[in-house]
Amino acid sequence: MMPPPKRSIVFFLIEDFTMMAFATALEPLRAANRMLGYEAYRWRLSSAQGKPVHASNGVECAVNTSLDQERRMMTGPDRPTMVVVCSGVGIESFDNRTVLAWLREEFNRGVAIGGLCTAAHVLARAGLLANRRCAIHWENLPGFQEAFPKVNVFADLFEVDSNIYTCAGGTASLDMMLKLIGDDFDDSLVNRICEQFLTDRVRNPTDRQRLPLRARLGVQNSKVLTIIELMEANLTEPLSLVEIADHVGLSRRQIERLFRQEMGRSPARYYLEIRLDRARHLLLQSSLPVVEVAVACGFVSASHFSKCYRELYARSPQQERAERKQLNAA
Repeated sequence: MMPPPKRSIVFFLIEDFTMMAFATALEPLRAANRMLGYEAYRWRLSSAQGKPVHASNGVECAVNTSLDQERRMMTGPDRPTMVVVCSGVGIESFDNRTVLAWLREEFNRGVAIGGLCTAAHVLARAGLLANRRCAIHWENLPGFQEAFPKVNVFADLFEVDSNIYTCAGGTASLDMMLKLIGDDFDDSLVNRICEQFLTDRVRNPTDRQRLPLRARLGVQNSKVLTIIELMEANLTEPLSLVEIADHVGLSRRQIERLFRQEMGRSPARYYLEIRLDRARHLLLQSSLPVVEVAVACGFVSASHFSKCYRELYARSPQQERAERKQLNAA
């Protein structure tokens, strides 16, 4: 007689979900079943209306159930032990109250709740992340922090806080699900799945999402890297060049020369560009007024912010936001 399933999982798909995050969460479950020789993990796909859902790459994915059907199954034998929300681009405006209420009800009944890629937004809107740790993709971190200041969000690969599972998406979904499988069984099964998928290990939750600065920027000078790290850590209240010089033990002239050599522009210009890059993420991922975006990125006035933004991106902050709304509505 076969053992009962270890977990029954509902993958809830939201339009424009990220295919890679979904696939790398689902595939280790399939591999575990194959290696164990029985259906240790059972899953089904669901959407709000029970209709097919498009991933952000355009692929249409059929589902098994609608939200109404899932609500009816909450108290029966087909009740899941885990719900995993799969989302992607444009999730910041998601506000389906029926879905949010369902997630809260499932969680209150002891069902584990997971979120892939940007789905921390959905879990936070459902009120499931207050004072909890969660992970989200580095690109979505600034907007998430502004929208949900009470959530302890990190640019980690994944986070497990009590019965809440979140990951940054991409291949981090694989790491999170392998951690779950390891907790359910043992490391030997996880190692066999890793060998099958040609990956050498399960990464730690706190492993960095992004490439190290040295690799990302192609910069070798340790002083320049230290200065850039300082800049990235101080965007709301930018440091003066004198403060930076004191911190790294160089003169202003030496810093100017190093940046010209390594980055092809002045330190002031580089600092401005990374502040504007953060501003762009906030404009696209949050509903903050433009003046609040300006303040969050260290600008003393909205007019100065708009002038700098237009010079770099050839459009105003208002145009940037309007164009993104038109794109999402198309």
